[in-house]
Amino acid sequence: MTTISSGGSVIDGLNAGAKPSNSNTLDQNAFLKLMTTQLKTQDPFEPVDNSQMVAQMAQFSSVAGISEINASLKTMADDLAASRIGDAASWIGRAALIESDVAAPLSNGSYAGEIALPKDASAVTLSLVDENGSVHHTQSFGAQAAGPLAFHWDGKGTDGQPVGKPLRLIVTASAAEGGTMEVGTSTWAGIAGVQSPASGSTKLVTGLGLINPAEALRLS
Repeated sequence: MTTISSGGSVIDGLNAGAKPSNSNTLDQNAFLKLMTTQLKTQDPFEPVDNSQMVAQMAQFSSVAGISEINASLKTMADDLAASRIGDAASWIGRAALIESDVAAPLSNGSYAGEIALPKDASAVTLSLVDENGSVHHTQSFGAQAAGPLAFHWDGKGTDGQPVGKPLRLIVTASAAEGGTMEVGTSTWAGIAGVQSPASGSTKLVTGLGLINPAEALRLS
């Protein structure tokens, strides 16, 4: 029988009398058993102080409560991650509009996106250029009102064959009141899959690389 002095605590008794275990946790049954043992073996002339007993019970309740909260939070996190993966998985086969100055060919080989005009333009010119500086396509627009300006190209070169690689967008925009202006660009990227690394951060696998779902401006 393990004897626990009146001056010790239930936790002290556990450390003194329990066999080594692979678990570092103390469940409710073990706690109650140790408390009962302490009461049975205490010195009747120096019984355990009530306040000490209450403190021990409060300590155990606090630890147990924290463990339960942690378990609940982990379950919620797992459920949320699974939900996000499920939502993102439904995007496979679709295209996402991503803020980027690079356009990747869609499943049919075409290139598409939008030019964001901050104000009215008298003329807009778009060129799609490869890594060597070769221009594969140029498209001119007339006067355009402020707002999004959509563009689309079938992706076929002068030889009639698909270019089939990412191209950089170069836009020249003239403001209606004169001078040039800075514009924003976004392109449509096909979603081929969903990646869920151990960190739990879901990514979309696209022709532009791995994209956070939150970066998708629109879906088509």
